[in-house]
Amino acid sequence: MTAAKQPQSGRKALIAKLHKALKSQYRPVVANTGRSMLEQVLFACCLENSQHDVAEKAFARLLESYFDLNEIRVTTVAELAETLQGLPDPARAALALRRVLQGVFESTYSFSLDHAKKHSIAHGIKTLENIHGIPPFVVHHVAATALGGHVIPLDLGALSGLYLAGIIGRDEYDAGKVLGLERLIAKKGVLEFNSLLHQFGAEVVTNLHGTNVRKVLQSVNPEAIKERFPKRGESLSAPNPPPPAAGKEGRRAAEAAQTAAEQHRPAGPQAAARPAGKTPLPPPGAGPKRAADGTAKTGGKAGPKPFVVKPNVGKPITINSQPAPVAQPPASGKPIVSKPAVTKSGKKPMAGKKPPMAGKSAGDAKHKSKQPGKPAASAGKSHSVQLAKRKPR
Repeated sequence: MTAAKQPQSGRKALIAKLHKALKSQYRPVVANTGRSMLEQVLFACCLENSQHDVAEKAFARLLESYFDLNEIRVTTVAELAETLQGLPDPARAALALRRVLQGVFESTYSFSLDHAKKHSIAHGIKTLENIHGIPPFVVHHVAATALGGHVIPLDLGALSGLYLAGIIGRDEYDAGKVLGLERLIAKKGVLEFNSLLHQFGAEVVTNLHGTNVRKVLQSVNPEAIKERFPKRGESLSAPNPPPPAAGKEGRRAAEAAQTAAEQHRPAGPQAAARPAGKTPLPPPGAGPKRAADGTAKTGGKAGPKPFVVKPNVGKPITINSQPAPVAQPPASGKPIVSKPAVTKSGKKPMAGKKPPMAGKSAGDAKHKSKQPGKPAASAGKSHSVQLAKRKPR
């Protein structure tokens, strides 16, 4: 009788044997619940199918390599996978990390999930399940460690270990679900069993034909090894999920299959995959008509030339300097002392004004100063001196 057709009592006996065999080979690891809720979710993305110490090193390297969680969110999967080297599947962990951060940011416009543990355990699990792209293992692991739920998280390694031990059948292995498995484990020992099963599953993924894996399976169910264990050099066949059913579960499975191509695309909501029929492509010819250098593209009309800002270059201003006046000494060698002129009325003329010439009118004096060959009276004085003597208006 195979494990898929065994009664619940037979499965419970196999689970008890498996728990005992795992305790003899591994030591349980206590989960770090001192992190914030979102950090525990991100760590669970690194922990899937990997050993606990390897996941701790990868997660610490991730936080050291980037400035904050927003920088991780907008980083490509390929770059995140380089940071997470050492995990069994760095690309899968990187994709889960970025999708979780994007889903949390779009729902709360912040990087916090502390509201998920403010209410009941069912409310917290529902909040985690509503994050787009979060793996089921991450939801169940955080529900068991941070929320205190009676849940057994199952990743690919744990499912493979249960299948090779003859505890679950091929249909449950393909579907990735084992209904009622947590009822076979007491609540006080569920955390210990989860840690031991996860370590065993991580070794199944990385070292299937190792000594520890074969020893555990031999002590649990020797008959299942002959039927299900692959030959040396071969790997266990991957799960073959059933076709999506109608309803909410079917829509979720279709969305997961549609977003599988997000692995190497840029991050952010602006680069999200466009669902068919919801955001139509722009009509032909609606794009730019010119290239960046201003040349017209082939197959379309030439658009306007790009606007180029030219520097404002003006002509230089030249200022001609005037030569300083040179005073000539008189022929007699005596200094000339200017005396204020006295008019016929006995009054001295005002400063800055020339006295009128005797016997001639002011018009004749002006006309005489403009005759060629004869310098004006103020030719020897500079322009600045004349301006200084003028009376302000």
